[in-house]
Amino acid sequence: MSAMTDTTADARDRGGPRQPLLTVQGLIKHFPVGKGLLGRSNTVVRAVDGVDFELLKGETLGIVGESGCGKSTTARLLMHLIQPDQGQIVFDGESVGHDVSLSEYRRQVQMVFQDSYASLNPRLTIEDSIAFAPRVHGVPRREALARAHDLLARVGLEPHRFAGRYPHELSGGQRQRINIARALALEPRLVILDEAVSALDKSVEAQVLNLLLDLKEEFGLTYIFISHDLNVVRFMADRVMVMYLGKVAEIGAADAIFERPAHPYSAALLASMPAMDPDDRTLEAPLYGDPPNPINPPPGCRFHTRCSFVSDICSKVAPELAEVASGQRVSCLMRQPGSGHASAPTAEAAE
Repeated sequence: MSAMTDTTADARDRGGPRQPLLTVQGLIKHFPVGKGLLGRSNTVVRAVDGVDFELLKGETLGIVGESGCGKSTTARLLMHLIQPDQGQIVFDGESVGHDVSLSEYRRQVQMVFQDSYASLNPRLTIEDSIAFAPRVHGVPRREALARAHDLLARVGLEPHRFAGRYPHELSGGQRQRINIARALALEPRLVILDEAVSALDKSVEAQVLNLLLDLKEEFGLTYIFISHDLNVVRFMADRVMVMYLGKVAEIGAADAIFERPAHPYSAALLASMPAMDPDDRTLEAPLYGDPPNPINPPPGCRFHTRCSFVSDICSKVAPELAEVASGQRVSCLMRQPGSGHASAPTAEAAE
């Protein structure tokens, strides 16, 4: 497979470089728990509860947050592996499922999962796994296999050694390289990486991360990079989105969030990062308690039950995701002028 040429990229870039590649508005997914009368559930888990963001062309958006915050569910909603209850996904100016079909959308959006072994069919050879999707989309077998061999070489695995092997014959790092090659087989524009390196040891992780950066530049890719490891996110991401209990707490440039977090939850996450300097030790826990139950989230700001800056208004009013600096938006009443929070700037000062 040849690298994406400028001509090819331009042909698929309908709205020009300034138009976001992906726009997500009001994304909601609630999972029913148990059954009530007539088999209907009266209780739901609010896994994703109103997520809005834009993904710019050619960037890497890192998504972080504690387990259960909705990161992976958001990724699966973007891939339409599960159907959203509400919300709109716009891909390069076209509404997914309306203006652009799911089949065409999935040609341009691919995903790499955390479990490198479970992601591969144990009955297929490596070359057949990579060639499978192109063949489904009508590429002749010979061309699909040639594309698979080319991708194997590009991810650092010699085709004559690995093409005929099966997944159980490879290491975890080699299998994840195969999954990356498989994701590139349809020449996508967007690749979603859901904890794609978390199961790898550090030396292999570094190799895969560098590989991802090289492939991004070579193929003109855009990434959504989901990870618990904030150091990895800082290395990979251009912008960062912090999620908490199904909502976006903060989104902005990676440097801004890592150096000047505006949301107390973002600051607590960053304070939990291990430091190499023994004099820079964390003496107090940056965050206490567990996240509230997503079946019955607290009213108002969902973080107020764990926040050190909580005010009476926080339990009554749900904050909007508002801009506090150029390109940096935060969902916190303390940062919104005239919100009623004791530490909020006055409306006059904001003007």
